[in-house]
Order: sequence, then structure tokens, then C-alpha cells
Amino acid sequence: MFRNRLVLILIAVAVILVIFLLIGKKKGWIGGGTSTEVSIEKVSRKSITERVSASGKIYPHLDVKISPDVSGEIVELNVQEGDSVIAGQALAKIKPDIYQAMFERSVAAQNTAQANYLQAKSAVMQSQAEFDRAEKTYNRNKTLHEQKVISDADWETIESAYKAAKAASEGGQMNVDAAHYNVQSAQASVREAREDLHKTTIYAPISGILTRLNIEKGERVLGTTQMEGTDMIHISDLNAIEAWVDVSESDVLRVETNDTCDIKLDAYPDQKFKGIVTQIGKSAKEAGLGQSEQVTNFQVKILLLQNSYKSIFDSLRQKFPFLPGMSASVDIMTRQVRDVIAVPIQCVTTREDTSESKNISSGESKKDEVKNNEIVFLNNNGKATAVKVVTGIQDDEFIEIKSGLKGDEEIITGPFTAISRLLKDGDAIKVVDKSKLFKTDTNKKEN
Repeated sequence: MFRNRLVLILIAVAVILVIFLLIGKKKGWIGGGTSTEVSIEKVSRKSITERVSASGKIYPHLDVKISPDVSGEIVELNVQEGDSVIAGQALAKIKPDIYQAMFERSVAAQNTAQANYLQAKSAVMQSQAEFDRAEKTYNRNKTLHEQKVISDADWETIESAYKAAKAASEGGQMNVDAAHYNVQSAQASVREAREDLHKTTIYAPISGILTRLNIEKGERVLGTTQMEGTDMIHISDLNAIEAWVDVSESDVLRVETNDTCDIKLDAYPDQKFKGIVTQIGKSAKEAGLGQSEQVTNFQVKILLLQNSYKSIFDSLRQKFPFLPGMSASVDIMTRQVRDVIAVPIQCVTTREDTSESKNISSGESKKDEVKNNEIVFLNNNGKATAVKVVTGIQDDEFIEIKSGLKGDEEIITGPFTAISRLLKDGDAIKVVDKSKLFKTDTNKKEN
């Protein structure tokens, strides 16, 4: 019995000793403890530019779509796609026969209306003469009737003749007015028919490059009189080029007009062009076919600065190096700070803060809502020290530290897994060269 109890005591002592050794090893009481290999850097001051990335296509700043005003068959086509045109140049002609006939018919109707107008004027002059004579007769016999010189029957005949002449004169003037309005209507019809006849020839509204030709000679086109007409020709001014890009709703509020941009085109992979934001969409783009309705983008237009692509004119020996529809990727510089405390992005991580607060009335303690604090780890004589920081803007490599650091600390920069998950405040660390640290990580992955 005594022997069994002794064995149990010895086992308990051994377990306690093992636990003590493990804790002492970890805490550094025995053998220096375990430490995490890390790389460090001095905190520095830098200039940081925040960017919003987007993609899209390039288009001319001015692109005019030409549709005919009248319908008919294309009988002349004087241009080809890619031609340079000047404002007022004849591009194509629609068969004018029917519009010529309509014009001649309207001219004939105008002549008829003019003749009717002259005839009405002649008739009113005749009726006016009749009225003048009847009025004189009426006035002369009115006194005789009052003096009982003429009978009532004769007077009634004279009075009726006077009223009839007056009505005929007034009616004739109305006929003249109506004939005059008919002349004006006929003149308007002539102007309309002349305009339709003129519109059978399609002229260039602006000078530029013919970037799209959707018709062939002999085709029939539909005019825009009552519905959308045929999209015949596009003329573009390629002296001013824009990039139309889609910016997500989470980024668009950071973009402002006149923000500068870096633009890369797939057609010129080794070139980087400069641009400036000229227009920001005020409503979201509608999702196209095959796009998720949950993706909300806003269109932003960026004008390419000519000075940034002037050099490729001579090398390519062509006036316009860009074609509408080329793919573009854009970095929009939204904000910039200079000479601020900055650390590599991977140095900043988050930790939960679950501090307790006490209810004064009840005396009970309760946990506040969990908050995620941004922290960085500093090298404090071989110990990792967690420091809360407030961050600002960031670029592809560095992030601004608004508060929490003075600028002369040694900050832990790697490995990322240790910073993001493993390290805790007060943990022992071992500073190694960054290249050795990465080599060790690579060997672990291979094994």
C-alpha cells in the first residue's frame, strides 16, 4: 500500500517537473526559450500615392454617327473606311428621283396657289367696285326715300342691292386671305421638298477620320423621319482620345475630376501614357449580357494628354497611333502625401480587443463589443512588442502611419504568417537576414 502511494507521488512529481520544464523553456527560464525568426527594418518616411485601378477601352473624344434623314437606295459612295474627310465633303448619295418629283410637284402647287391668289385679288377689286357703286346709289336714294320721293318697294330693292354688294366685297377679301395662306403653305411645301432633295446627298458634318462604314453602294437605307434611321457612317476626331473605364462603386467616390492617371494600352505594352479625369458617371452602368447584376460600376472618362504620346508619332510615321476600341488599363492617382511615416503593407495586422467595462449601478462587469485594432510589431531587445497604430492611405508597397510610431523604431516585416497570426505581444524573436528567412520558408515548403 505504501509502495503504491510512493509510485503515484513520484509520477505526479515527474509530470509537474515536465510541465515546469516546458513552460520554462517557452518563457526563456531554461535554455533561452523558443523564439520566432523574423526580419526587421527601420521605420522610414516616404511619399505615398493612392491609386484606383480600372480597365476599359479608348474612344475618340468626338465621334459623330451619321444616319440619313430620307430613305432610299445608295447610288453613290465616295469614301472608304479610314479616309480623312473635311466638313462639308459629299460622302454618299441616295437615289433622288422620287424627291425630285416631289419637289417639282410642290413647285407646281405653289404656282397654282399663286395664280389663285392673284385671281382672288382681281375678283375682290371687281366686287369692291360694285360695292362702291351700290353704296353711292344707297346714299343718294336714302334721302329721296325719307322725302317720300321714291316708294318703299324701290327703296327695299336699292337697300338689298347695297347689302349684297357689301357682302360680296367682304367675302372677296376673305377669299384673298385664304388664297394668301394657300400660297404660304405651298411655299413651305416647296422648302420641305427642296430640303428633302438636298438631303439625298450625305455631307460630312465635321472633319476627321471615317472610322466606320456600314453601307455599300446599292443598299437601301432608312431615314430618321419617323424612327431610328440606318447607322451609315461614323466620323471621329482622333486628335483627342479618351479612355472609358469602369470603376467599382467602392472606389468611385475617391475619384475626382482633374485627377492624373497612368494609362497602359495592350497595343503599346512598353509605353505608359498620361491622362486626366474629365468626367465621372453620376449613375451606375447597366449590367450587360453575361455580367452579374451584383457588380456595380460607374463609367469614368479620361483624356489622354497628347504630350505623353507625341514621341510615338515619329517612330510609327502615322498621324493617329490609336484606334477606337483598343483595350486600356488605368491607374488613377486619387490622393498623395509626402514625407510621412510609412511601413510595408504586410507589417500591419489586426488583433481583437475585448476590454471589460463595469456597470456602476449593478456593480457587474460586462464585455464591450469586440473591436479590431490595427497593430504593428516592434523589435524590443529580442521581444515582439505590439503597438496600436492609425493608418492612412497606401500604395502597392507601403501604408501611411498617422499615429502610433515616432519614425525611429525597428519594425518586424516578416514572415507574413507570423505577423498576421502567430506573434503575440512579448513573444521572443530572433532577427535573421531577410534572404535567409525566405530561404528557410522555401525549404519548408519543399519538404
